[in-house]
Amino acid sequence: MTAQAARSTEQRVADTVRRLEEDVDAWVATASADGEPCMVPLSFLWDGATLLFSTAVNNPTARNLAANGRARVGVGPTRDVVLIECAVQTVPAGDLTDGTKDAFAEKTGFRPGKGYVYFRMTPLWIQAWREANELAGRDLPELTPPR
Repeated sequence: MTAQAARSTEQRVADTVRRLEEDVDAWVATASADGEPCMVPLSFLWDGATLLFSTAVNNPTARNLAANGRARVGVGPTRDVVLIECAVQTVPAGDLTDGTKDAFAEKTGFRPGKGYVYFRMTPLWIQAWREANELAGRDLPELTPPR
């Protein structure tokens, strides 16, 4: 496979936003208190600043997210990856507006019910690259809030 020319930062940001708006699923990686890794696919909603996920309240991913408040999220295929380090906030369903729950259900095809909890993930950093020629400049601070 011949590598494509490296994208400009502007194009990489635009492509990343498109992926966050259009993709439905991501890999979510967490760790337990004793360091046991866990990685699962979950559907998400991007609101322009945060990712919203939902999963069963008693599964390992939910326990890890609630306990650690951190996750790493991978969106896209390995040759067009968006990698996001996130701070995580647990959000009970009752704290979300009906509009947000409807938007989540419309995008993901899944309406979480009893026994599920939502997690809002705020990007701490976002990286995007396709090939080795895009490793330099893969950080996209334009898409993360100031710290």
